[in-house]
Amino acid sequence: MSAADTTTPAKVPPTRPSPPPRAAVRKPPRRRGEAGAGTPWLLLAPCLLVLALVMGYPLVRLVTLSFQKFGQSQLWGFQPAESVGFDNFAEVLGDTEFWQVVVRTIVFAAGCVILTMVIGMLIALLLQRVSGWVKILVNIALVASWGMPIIVATTVFKWLFDSDYGILNAVLSRLPGVDLIGHNWFASGPQGLAVIMLLVIWGAVPFVVITLSAGLTQVPAELEEAARLDGAGAWGVFRYVTLPILKPIIVMLTTLSVIWDMGVFPQVFVMRNGHPEPEFQLLTTYSYDRAFVVNDYSQGSAIALITVLLLLGVVAVYMRQMLKIGEVE
Repeated sequence: MSAADTTTPAKVPPTRPSPPPRAAVRKPPRRRGEAGAGTPWLLLAPCLLVLALVMGYPLVRLVTLSFQKFGQSQLWGFQPAESVGFDNFAEVLGDTEFWQVVVRTIVFAAGCVILTMVIGMLIALLLQRVSGWVKILVNIALVASWGMPIIVATTVFKWLFDSDYGILNAVLSRLPGVDLIGHNWFASGPQGLAVIMLLVIWGAVPFVVITLSAGLTQVPAELEEAARLDGAGAWGVFRYVTLPILKPIIVMLTTLSVIWDMGVFPQVFVMRNGHPEPEFQLLTTYSYDRAFVVNDYSQGSAIALITVLLLLGVVAVYMRQMLKIGEVE
C-alpha cells in the first residue's frame, strides 16, 4: 500500500450557492394622467393670455368705474374721480326706468330664444327627410345668411319694413282686407321690437340648424325603429328617443342663445339710426346711452356690470345642467 493510498483526503468545505442577483429596484411607472396633467394648461395658456390682455383690463376698468363718480369733468381731467361706494348701484336699482328695461330685455331675449330653438329644430328635422340636393341648397342658404354681416342684414330689414318703400307692406296689402300702405312698424315699441326680434332670429337660426343637424346624425336608427315597433308615433319617437339624445346640444344652444340675445346691441342701434327711443331700450343700449349720451360713465358701467352678473347667472345654470348630464351618462 502506498503512502498516497494511506493518506486521508482533506475535506473540502461545501461551497455555498451564490445568492441570486438582487433585482434592480424600479420605480413604479408614472401614470399617464400624472405625466400629462399640465399639458392641457400648457395648450390653453396662449388663449388664456389673449383673454387676459383683451378682456382683463376692460373688465377691471368697468368694475372700477362702477364704484366711482366719473363724468365729463373727470374724463377731461378737470376733477379727480371720487369713490362713491355702492351709490351708483343704489341709484340704478332704484330707478323705475331701469327695471322696465330689464323686463323688456328678458321678454325680448326669451322670445328670440324660444322661436330660434323651435324654428331651428323644425328645419333640422325637415332636412333629415329631404333629398340630397335640396339639403345642399338649404345649407348654402343657411351659411350665406349666417355669414352676412349684422350691419348689412339690419339695413336689408330696414328696407323691407320701411313705411314708404318697404316691400313687405306692398306684399301684405295685396291680401284681402289688408291695407298696410304707409304703415310705420316702428311707431310703437312692441311692433318695432318684433321686427328687431325677427332680425335676430333670422341671424341665429342657421347656427342652430347646422348644430342640431349634426346632432341628429348621432341618433341611432335602431332606437327609432324599436320605438316605432312598440307603437310610438312621430311625436313619441321624437320625445322619448331623439330629444334625450339631443339634450346636451339643446342645453348648450339655449344657453348660448340667451347670452347672445341678452347682449343684442347693433340690431337695435342701427335700426333706430343710433338713437333708440325709450320703448326700444334694452340693457345694452341703455348702458350705452347712460355712458356716452348722458355722459354718466359711472352709471353706465354699473348697468353694464349688472348685465354681466345676470349673464353669469345664466352660465352657472348651464354649467349645472351640463354637470348633471355628465353624471347621468
